[in-house]
Amino acid sequence: MMMSLDEEAYPPIGDYALIGDCHGSALISRQGSVDWCCLGRFDADPVFCRLLDAGKGGFLSVRPEDAYQVVRGYLDGTNILCTTFSTQSGKVALTDFMPVGRAPGAGLHDYVNLHAPFWLVRIVECLEGSARVRVRYRPAVDFARRRPHLTQMRGAYVVEDGPCLHTDVTLSVSGDLAEGILELHAGERRHLLLSSHSVGELELAERAGRMLGITRAFWEEWSAYCRYRGPYREAVLRSALALKLLIYAPTGAIVAAPTTSLPEQLGGGRNWDYRYCWLRDSSFTLYALAALGYSGEARKFARFLHNSCKATHPRVQIMYGIGGEKELTEKTLDHLEGYRGSRPVHTGNGAYSQQQIDVYGEVLDWALLHRTLGGSFDAEDAEFLRSMAEYLTAHWQEPDQGIWEMRGPPLHHVYGKIMSWVGIDRVIRIFGSRKELADVREKIVRMVLEKGVSPEGGHLLQAFGQPGTDAVLLLTPALGFPVDEHTLKATIDAIQRELQTGDYLLRYRREDGLEGEEGAFLICSFWLVDALLMTGRPEEARERYERLLSLANDVGLFAEEIDPKT
Repeated sequence: MMMSLDEEAYPPIGDYALIGDCHGSALISRQGSVDWCCLGRFDADPVFCRLLDAGKGGFLSVRPEDAYQVVRGYLDGTNILCTTFSTQSGKVALTDFMPVGRAPGAGLHDYVNLHAPFWLVRIVECLEGSARVRVRYRPAVDFARRRPHLTQMRGAYVVEDGPCLHTDVTLSVSGDLAEGILELHAGERRHLLLSSHSVGELELAERAGRMLGITRAFWEEWSAYCRYRGPYREAVLRSALALKLLIYAPTGAIVAAPTTSLPEQLGGGRNWDYRYCWLRDSSFTLYALAALGYSGEARKFARFLHNSCKATHPRVQIMYGIGGEKELTEKTLDHLEGYRGSRPVHTGNGAYSQQQIDVYGEVLDWALLHRTLGGSFDAEDAEFLRSMAEYLTAHWQEPDQGIWEMRGPPLHHVYGKIMSWVGIDRVIRIFGSRKELADVREKIVRMVLEKGVSPEGGHLLQAFGQPGTDAVLLLTPALGFPVDEHTLKATIDAIQRELQTGDYLLRYRREDGLEGEEGAFLICSFWLVDALLMTGRPEEARERYERLLSLANDVGLFAEEIDPKT
């Protein structure tokens, strides 16, 4: 199949696979090009960012010189990517990974105290016949603000203040580009090792093979620890592995995504930096991992949460940096053209200062789960959780920006009120009832039922005094909020009626203060599956779930959004 010029420069987002080491990550296209890579930290300046500017962004490409077909996938139970290129003359395997393993001294089944050298390793091997393979390397420095000058030194290609490529492939250097063609025959293998700085002379074959073994053993052990044995296990485990990649091991923080500024709509301006820790998203992730038997991640996140929130106590920010940073000032990188011309490109995220009252409830809901699974809270933790409930009692009646980070005027979002109820309810269940908390809990219920239910349709609204509903209300059945079955079913029906486009759901239809449009949010469609299941519609839930699973790309990953038209 021929690719358009846009697709050659900017492959479809669905063409990318993710690898990582629980510190940084990389995105690799079906054509064998690493087009995004941050080493050491998810929020570091990328060493490759062709994803955001095809002309100057930097990349590391390995692919056959002749026409080829591609089959790829992860090694079972791992985040090690294997891509097989088949040409008329032979077959070549490309193995990509970022080395990671348990830290020295870590105990059995300790999968949170990790060690990684912050490398990206690529192993290319001819499996059958022979093949000509082209390697091209162009690093990015300072987010591609300046053009680096490459120098070759003893089998390494170095750049001042930038990454270093160690390889046993001979490359020719011209300015900021190193490239070459290697002839491989069956059984022959070559290696490329990218690091954030020069690591001296290496025995590449031995080092790459050893790192591959350690990394494979780590991921296979982590996967074997998964206690889920039900239907769709392969999809469940692949999603769990992807979530694990988003956890920053040194602190336990969980990034919303490993990238910045991929557009919600091509050419549009809804492009945000997601390389930070949203407390709400993290709570959802920890719920999912806990259900599969992984509790260590929750314990480490508890320390991150406590340490981060000290700086803003008693207020809790909706998000923090992965090191606990509280100021995430949003900046625009005007020198980058953006994915397929979708400007602006951002670093930082201005939403960090927003008031979103629901985040308190999400964190306290997770705290109850943490305790239920055998976790404990010391005196300092307990005081912190109680202070969150006290903050809710003082502020739950205030308007906010809502879960979707609306950049218009604040409103009284119904989901925020429900999560305020959840937060106070969970503190009561953890520490016991107190009259003032129980009274506030009842007041919230009365207000939601009086102001948050449509008088005409009998369903929950997005916000008080506003028409329309919100897909996030599909979470209500799982939260235990005391609303009757008729209202729950009416809410599900209204969401399907108002927000469904094709087989998928929009988040909302109200004006949100931003230019452009967005696609359907896939997570909302998965929430619908849960809501249908919990309200007695299992067959419809199963049918929808299986349709959603079919939207994964060839390595089992999902996009945040999908265009219902295509």
